[in-house]
Amino acid sequence: MKKTKAARHMKVVLTVLSLLSFTIVSLAKDKVLVFSKTAGFHHKSIDVGVKAIQDLGVKYNFDVDATTDSTKFVYSNLKKYAAVIFLNTTGNVLNDEQQKAFEQYIRAGGGFVGIHSATDTEYEWPWYGKLVGAYFVKHPKIQEAVLVINDSTNIATKHLPRPWKRTDEWYNFRYVATDLNVLISIDESSYSGGSNGANHHMAWYHNYDGGRAFYTGLGHTDESYADPLYLQHIWGGLQYAMGKVKMKKK
Repeated sequence: MKKTKAARHMKVVLTVLSLLSFTIVSLAKDKVLVFSKTAGFHHKSIDVGVKAIQDLGVKYNFDVDATTDSTKFVYSNLKKYAAVIFLNTTGNVLNDEQQKAFEQYIRAGGGFVGIHSATDTEYEWPWYGKLVGAYFVKHPKIQEAVLVINDSTNIATKHLPRPWKRTDEWYNFRYVATDLNVLISIDESSYSGGSNGANHHMAWYHNYDGGRAFYTGLGHTDESYADPLYLQHIWGGLQYAMGKVKMKKK
């Protein structure tokens, strides 16, 4: 009889512990790392960009760490994050060992989001160029242009007007990868200074080397980070990079 009561008591204890464990796991949040180190031009919009992503974290229940410290790029640290965001980075921001750690992170299934001048970063690291999908070459003055939504069903674009008139700094690219799933292009006839022609991509995603990468060329101006349409665009791409949703090709 005593053994039976003890067994029942133990069963109750184990059930409670199991429920507690499940609750703790359920409450655990995804975490992203926002990296905004600059070794070239420094965008003054970085601070409001970081704050906007932190606000998205509050709204959609994920944690955000923000840093300009490249020593954070060790695999034991990176593996904590569902995605790493390069927010207006410029120049050579990681040393050889840090590059290797980031490659290991992506190959292990990590996610990457590049915003605006993430394509003005690490020109001498070919792996990164393929990850982000392009390298910047030049831009005209900030002006309004017409954006063409190439995929209106995607989570990062389905909320956008078609076409989308917007003011920003419009990048031209000297290299563009060939495996990109293009979400947004720019109509070069709608502004002055475009040099990529009819296929001038502005936002895209692709699976790369075991991980997921999303890039948007938008996001130079402070005003971008107060624009609900733009922020929803970022959130859509981030969900893909974090592995929360799978993108469906148009």
